[in-house]
Amino acid sequence: MIGTAESLTGGAVASAVVTVAGASACFQGAVVSYSHEVKERVLGVPHDLLAARGAVDAEVAIAMARGARAALGVDWAVSTTGVAGPEPHDGHAVGTVFLGVSGPRGDRAERLELLGDRAQIREATVERAIDTLATQISLPANA
Repeated sequence: MIGTAESLTGGAVASAVVTVAGASACFQGAVVSYSHEVKERVLGVPHDLLAARGAVDAEVAIAMARGARAALGVDWAVSTTGVAGPEPHDGHAVGTVFLGVSGPRGDRAERLELLGDRAQIREATVERAIDTLATQISLPANA
């Protein structure tokens, strides 16, 4: 079973997953955590981590994915956090995005530096999040 924890994509990853017929066989749900408060309260992202680093961070992305696994009761979760624009945020340039994946074989984060306008950055993030999750799920157990 899979789930998502989304900030800058606002549920678009979940939406893309459920466009596939039969998604209900593997998709449990999503947490849209646009605010720090929701990241903390629902996903369990530590307040001190958010205070020190802000939401645009690899460790935050991993904590979001872990939190989604726990909150949704899934095997795998992917998270998205970053800056889609139009302005930089917390010292990060527009297009700076972090993906987090948490699953039975561990956790990983990926930093993306995307180009384009807000819509293009969000769309590219959705595509990369789905690809990254699918890749992690399909890796051999000893990888």
